[in-house]
Amino acid sequence: MAERTLSGIGVTPLSGVGTVIWYRPDADLPEPPEPEDIDAEAELARFEDAREAAEDELETERARTADRVGKEEAAVFDAHIQFLNDPQITDGVADAIEGGLPAEHAVQETFSSFVEQFENMGGRMGERADDLRDIRDRLVRVLSDAERTDLSSLPTGSVVVAERLTPSDTAQLDPERVAGFVTVTGGRTSHAAIFARSLALPAIVGVGEELNAVEDDTEVVVDGETGDLVVQPDDEQKEAAAADTDVEIRHDPVETADGVDIEVAANIGTRADLGPAVDRGADGVGLFRTEFLFLDRESPPDEDEQFDAYVEAAESFDAGRVVVRTLDIGGDKPVPYLDLPDEENPFLGERGIRRSLGPDADLFETQIRALLRAAGSADGARLSVMLPLVSTVEELRRAREQFESVADDLTEEGIVHEMPEFGIMVETPATAFMADQFAPHVDFFSIGTNDLAQYVMAAERGNERVSDLGDYRQPAVLRAIDATVSAADDTDCWVGMCGEMAGDPDLTELLVGLGLDELSMSAVTVPQVKAAVTETDTEDAEALAARVLRAETKAEVIETLTENQ
Repeated sequence: MAERTLSGIGVTPLSGVGTVIWYRPDADLPEPPEPEDIDAEAELARFEDAREAAEDELETERARTADRVGKEEAAVFDAHIQFLNDPQITDGVADAIEGGLPAEHAVQETFSSFVEQFENMGGRMGERADDLRDIRDRLVRVLSDAERTDLSSLPTGSVVVAERLTPSDTAQLDPERVAGFVTVTGGRTSHAAIFARSLALPAIVGVGEELNAVEDDTEVVVDGETGDLVVQPDDEQKEAAAADTDVEIRHDPVETADGVDIEVAANIGTRADLGPAVDRGADGVGLFRTEFLFLDRESPPDEDEQFDAYVEAAESFDAGRVVVRTLDIGGDKPVPYLDLPDEENPFLGERGIRRSLGPDADLFETQIRALLRAAGSADGARLSVMLPLVSTVEELRRAREQFESVADDLTEEGIVHEMPEFGIMVETPATAFMADQFAPHVDFFSIGTNDLAQYVMAAERGNERVSDLGDYRQPAVLRAIDATVSAADDTDCWVGMCGEMAGDPDLTELLVGLGLDELSMSAVTVPQVKAAVTETDTEDAEALAARVLRAETKAEVIETLTENQ
């Protein structure tokens, strides 16, 4: 095959050069026996044994993924276990067996029906189809006594190419061996994309059916930033891709070309994320997602366990800042031991601060105690606290009063503590519109562009059918960001960003021009963003921001940004 370029969705700002290895896990089952030859009781017993074996595998993979990739990513296996034991699914398999199918064929038929249902829903529910495929394939493999392809021991320099990669597949990939992966389907919010960023793997998803023409053993360049897959690259293209992997790690804080300090921090979910954040040169933590301390367990962490986690994070960064987000439960983060409501649209329901000031008030108080103690005890970074999904000034006031009340209790108990820097997430249009009213009550804003974009544009961020609307380059989203930053001008309130937009080095100049003081992102992109900061002149950046804010369409925004490069 001659040199050519295929385009998809780049999900990591990394490039890799390697040789294609196609991964095709789907095996066709042989024709089933005649129904009268099926012993339904024996097949049901086989299915139950396979289900138990699959659950044991999932428990093992959850623990391994939490250790290798992160606890946040490992939480997907909890959903797999729930699906595995879902009565609708298990009853469907049982009915198919009673109807005369062997166990593996019954699993294939039942799961295929549910996969189709979820795919038709689109969005985050559509992405659940990959979870169902993962469970289906696992059960069929166990029932068929087939060997599983070991993706953890591929030859060095492999580029894995597949129709799709499930969470179980992606979690096996070894960054020391795999030069990247490319899939026919998928989007930026798919599990494969999320795992790629956590593993720091070059990756492209959503290339389409033309990817099927790329054969095994073909040499390729995977550009995870542009989304380009170069097939049969020349020496110059390979050298350029190899050079991209040698990005400079800057451990000291950076400033723009004209001397403006910009803090570049990392988003973390667990203690396991601290090491990579330090190694990639993060100045601190811009988003510590504390809800992942509460997942994958039978009861919530107590005060001392949380205190230890917050202190460890702060002590990982000398003279930096660690911003801890209080519990953000609800939406797409279910917790088994909490009585979470069954809401038709959980993203618009009881989540974040709404639960902390309501049904989770006791958990919130325990978390506040741990945070105040950590702020007064940590020897290292400054500890800051921010509240998720604040939409009204009343919510903010009630939360501050809660912090002050707990501080009074700790004083009476003679326990060392300190009131940390206090801020809120800007995730809703209400907060952006009212930012001038919020600013006097806080020390900082942190803009969460993932949620802000979906709420401003009324377009669910995981729904590929409205992904164009939910893009953070939409003019309305950019104006909401500008309104937030402008409201903090001439106040003591600094403004950061911890959404996905902050980790896009192509947008760093724009964000500096909009007036952001801090950018926080997945650790893998920290070096590229730091490099982009040092190359930015603030006067030029402000002129770029002014041009972008005049755009009426997303296409005009992209055109303006492209012309500036």
